[in-house]
Amino acid sequence: MMPLTLASVGESNTVKRIGGSPEIKKHLENLGFVSGTEVIIMNEMAGNIIVKVKEARVAISKEMAQKIMI
Repeated sequence: MMPLTLASVGESNTVKRIGGSPEIKKHLENLGFVSGTEVIIMNEMAGNIIVKVKEARVAISKEMAQKIMI
């Protein structure tokens, strides 16, 4: 297992676990980051990561991406 920030652009990965406080976990779950979901890093810009999750593109900070384990 490794944090999402270590994945390569264009690489398909599966979410294994979400870390952080209950509020952060809930926020990420609302965005579609749940265990077993496929995620693809689309781009990295200015400290933010654009991720494709459940047919949607979501921009999250690197701090948030550190809490998503793949």
